[in-house]
Amino acid sequence: MAESIDWDPVRELARRVDEGESLSLTAEVRGLLHRSAREVGIPDEEARAAVSGVATATDLLLETRRRIRDGSQRLMRALTGARRLRETGDIAGARALLEGVLAVEPVPLYREQAEMALDDLV
Repeated sequence: MAESIDWDPVRELARRVDEGESLSLTAEVRGLLHRSAREVGIPDEEARAAVSGVATATDLLLETRRRIRDGSQRLMRALTGARRLRETGDIAGARALLEGVLAVEPVPLYREQAEMALDDLV
């Protein structure tokens, strides 16, 4: 991916919402949510509609955080498992793990990393 990704502001904002703080839909927060939604594979139309209201923007924030967290965990498990399988000579098993990630992963950055790992198995 050409652009730099920093999901720490999303995580921090979601933490504050989890602690009971209401989401304030400033232009900065709308921009963060829209940009981050695109980075985790949420369509622009859906993100644009979501940032029009506090409830839908909060849902978008929490879904964005969920995709970041779940995708990261899924990718790390697959990369670790694929490395172990590769070390034992089970290339087919390693490929299957990475292909499993690609079958379900919506986050472009994580998909790219899984594809690179898959290419390295050749």
